[in-house]
Amino acid sequence: MSAEVLIGQGEQRCSVLTKYANRHGLVAGATGTGKTVTLQILAEGFSDLGVPVFLADIKGDVAGLSQAGDASNAKLAERAAKTGMNGFQTQAYPVVFWDVFGEQGHPVRATVSDLGPLLLARMLELNDTQEGVLSVLFRYADDNQLLLLDLKDLRSLLQLASDSPDAIGSTYGSISKASVGVIQRALLNLEQQGADAFFGEPALTLSDFMRTTFDGRGHINVLAANKLFMQPRLYSTFLLWLLSELFEALPERGDAELPLLVFFFDEAHLLFKDAPKALLDKIEQVVRLIRSKGIGIYFITQNPLDLPDAVLGQLGNRVQHALRAFTPRDQKAVRAAAETFRANAGVDVAEAIVALGVGEALVSCLGEGGIPMPVERAKVRPPRSRMGTITPEERALSMQRSPFAGRYEQALDRESAYEILTKKAQDAEVSARADAEAAAQAKADTANAKAQAAAEKAANKRPAREPDSFWESAAKSAARAASSTIGRKVGNELLRGLLGSFTKSR
Repeated sequence: MSAEVLIGQGEQRCSVLTKYANRHGLVAGATGTGKTVTLQILAEGFSDLGVPVFLADIKGDVAGLSQAGDASNAKLAERAAKTGMNGFQTQAYPVVFWDVFGEQGHPVRATVSDLGPLLLARMLELNDTQEGVLSVLFRYADDNQLLLLDLKDLRSLLQLASDSPDAIGSTYGSISKASVGVIQRALLNLEQQGADAFFGEPALTLSDFMRTTFDGRGHINVLAANKLFMQPRLYSTFLLWLLSELFEALPERGDAELPLLVFFFDEAHLLFKDAPKALLDKIEQVVRLIRSKGIGIYFITQNPLDLPDAVLGQLGNRVQHALRAFTPRDQKAVRAAAETFRANAGVDVAEAIVALGVGEALVSCLGEGGIPMPVERAKVRPPRSRMGTITPEERALSMQRSPFAGRYEQALDRESAYEILTKKAQDAEVSARADAEAAAQAKADTANAKAQAAAEKAANKRPAREPDSFWESAAKSAARAASSTIGRKVGNELLRGLLGSFTKSR
């Protein structure tokens, strides 16, 4: 007989068969109807069977998994007996706390390259054109061996694109400086939200999410998300990145008696809100194919209509808590939820959904052969661990006992795009300064050469004559006067001779 994770008891026992746990699931219901307790008991059940679990703790109350429940509470034992639990005992579970900001758990980091342009564009809320620019820059970084590890690496690459758009655009396509500016401002906004703590090294090793204890229980990885949830895009993109990494890294496994990991995606509507079609297609692909890697995904949301039909149709194990039909959309959600269950002659699903009390749920899981079981109105079993928050001291003690204590706390900063581009810029500045100095020296050398040549030319000229003395001037004047008189006399005689000859010829 296949192992099972008990959910509760109706007319029939309601359980998730572990060999179909990778067929994914849905836990839905209005606020305050018991979704968190259902999430808690599912995590406990999988951990007991040696299956690691990952879940996000948005309100802080899921952290109670790390502490034993109240053994003195007689109502817990009474409810346990009514819901098919044998030998009920409270106990703590092996919880490992994680936190993107490194405050309430081990830091979770990823490199910019790991995230990729598609998910980073969603995180930055970019349009298609800006996403295209980001893709070009990632390609440029890959081709030029520029590691993109943290946000300063990406910032330096954006600065290069802004300063020299033609250098990149000539090979990879034109880049608009306006688009680069938008990305730079979005990146600044992301840093102001504290997201820079997420990008860097040491990056998370996915196998650390899939560990078991010495006694064979699966670790329950709890992501402290009360602060992360305040940035919905960062929260949903981070969880989607985890799923994508698991999908890419794990080998094909096929059907098995136990899943490799169960992943709970709380507030799942944030994953699909305002998501572009390319991203929705990627999510649908991951959900459809990751089951063959042994990963079960369970979406937690208030309304089944929060999920696209293509995803909703792949969720075989369903727990539906009460819905409130106050608005037309609520009424539509009730009808939609009722239509997704396999009918049971003894249960009016549409009526039951709005009448369920706290701790009750409509349950339909996959039975033998992967066929959905008829829906049951069931009472949900009580958790063995604490229902509620824990103290900072309890969290600190749990972290000290963690198998990963000290592994991720110290950030690393090895040479990457920022250092390489900074060095290139400095080298270019030094080279430009040297060229300028060389040009100035050459100009000075040319000027000096010209001046020297002029000086040498002047030195080689004959010395100028000194002015004549008084007697020398007088002698020269007399000579000129005599010469002039003789010239006139000769000229007159010549004239007369010519005229005389002319006269004689007459």
